[in-house]
Amino acid sequence: MTTRILPAVGDADAARSVTTLLSQLPDAEPAAPVGDSTQLIDMLARLAGESLDELPEVVLVHERIGPVPALELIREVSLRFPAIGVVLITVDASPGLFSAAMDSGARGLATLPLSYEELANRVQAAAQWSVGVRRHLGSGGDVFTGPGGTVVTVTGAKGGVGTTVAAVQLALAAQASGHNVALVDLDLQNGDIASYLDVQFRRSIVDLAAITDISPRVLSDAVYSHSTGMSLLLAPGEGERGEEVSDRSARQIVSALRSRYEVVVIDCGSQMQGANAAAVEMADIALLVTTPDVVAVRGAKRIVRMWDRLQIRKAEETVTLVNRFNRNTEIQPPLIQKITGTRMAGTAVPAAFKELQGAVDSGRMHELDAKSTVKQALWALAGELGLVKAAAGAEGGGTFRNDRGSIGRARRRRDGDARGRGTTEGAR
Repeated sequence: MTTRILPAVGDADAARSVTTLLSQLPDAEPAAPVGDSTQLIDMLARLAGESLDELPEVVLVHERIGPVPALELIREVSLRFPAIGVVLITVDASPGLFSAAMDSGARGLATLPLSYEELANRVQAAAQWSVGVRRHLGSGGDVFTGPGGTVVTVTGAKGGVGTTVAAVQLALAAQASGHNVALVDLDLQNGDIASYLDVQFRRSIVDLAAITDISPRVLSDAVYSHSTGMSLLLAPGEGERGEEVSDRSARQIVSALRSRYEVVVIDCGSQMQGANAAAVEMADIALLVTTPDVVAVRGAKRIVRMWDRLQIRKAEETVTLVNRFNRNTEIQPPLIQKITGTRMAGTAVPAAFKELQGAVDSGRMHELDAKSTVKQALWALAGELGLVKAAAGAEGGGTFRNDRGSIGRARRRRDGDARGRGTTEGAR
């Protein structure tokens, strides 16, 4: 049997060395190395979107891969593509690293400098494990094998621009169309999703922060099953506890959610910290909400520039939504696009707060009248972003789609620049 191997090696010299050894392995079919973690995940997602059989049996992850650190990358690959055997290539062969690699989902560890015999043994073991998993999946095993759900972050240019209303309605629209949806409150100090949906629940995202292996059982214990069918992962009731959610734990939580839900909508609030910065970096779509006024637009510009400086996200990879839109205001969407450098959503949400006041005050945002122009606009936006199943008749779906035909990560071209491990640290 031929073993397909995909190396993820950022360093050119290391890539040549690995490729040379792989070409000598019997029955091996090595692919060209990918240079960073984003390319790896994008490639695997594209292959998985075509068929499980298209995925390589083995992925080799070099310790100096970036921008996502190697162990975090291994965890994401293992969660999203459990039929792949992952092998870590590293200088450090200590028991501590070996244990950490196994906890992250690696099937083996090969030490540098690489030897033919060791690499052959590790690849063979990982490939055999992969074949066994695929045989199990072929017999109907209930294991997630898709490319992962769609993650959408919703961030406010400043407080009070309607971020939470937008996040809630996008999630409701996706759920109503038949998707399996998780709505996450990552506005860690001021999150209001529980209030908007009349929820009292003692667990929150903080309960997952210290867990290194978020199993489906652990995840289900932390989420609240809402009457609408959505799963809610709420912000802590005590705002100071939000500091317990680090950027690393946020990555693990988002990866776990992505592996279990078709659509994950994350309310990031307007205050940027390490956790929600990590979520924005991982998102398939980053939605930035602003109102058509000078203060909010300046706030949007500051956020976009900060994301770019910290290498979290480029302006052109961000979609800006104008809330409380009025054709008579001086600031119109084309001007906002010019100022921020972002892409503008084709849908704008009208200024109609009176429609919302009753639903907000009663905590029944999920019962907002279907005739509400605000709801109609936000549900149309969900269709525009591809969050609504085609059968539901979403208008404009496909504006931000990728080559798989479903909403996808804006292909972030890093120009070969590997981000450091502290990409989101500076956002704290």
